[in-house]
Amino acid sequence: QVQLVESGGGLVQAGGSLRLSCAASGRTFSSYAMAWFRQPSGKEREFVAAMRTGTSTYDTNSVKGRVTISRDNAKNTVYLQMDSLKPEDPAVYYCAARVTGRLASLDYDNWGQGTQVTVSS
Repeated sequence: QVQLVESGGGLVQAGGSLRLSCAASGRTFSSYAMAWFRQPSGKEREFVAAMRTGTSTYDTNSVKGRVTISRDNAKNTVYLQMDSLKPEDPAVYYCAARVTGRLASLDYDNWGQGTQVTVSS
């Protein structure tokens, strides 16, 4: 098991940027696939981006081209850089971790508590 704590959410104007961080506990962080999901108010949780060593994947519909996932294994941290934020981007953004399995599927073993992102128009 790994403990995950997200930070970096907040209020930003449309067109602005935010960088979310997710700090993980444990000594085997580099072996985990890490992902970001989001859940808009009243809607289902949806995939945003994920990566494991050597590969990354992004949602192809709503965020591709506007977000970048990265990780610093020395700091046990994964990041989500979000640019050109739109009024439809507000959601609680969750960090997730798994050892094996499909990067974009929802059945991750470990989840953070989430961080709220709000976009003003």
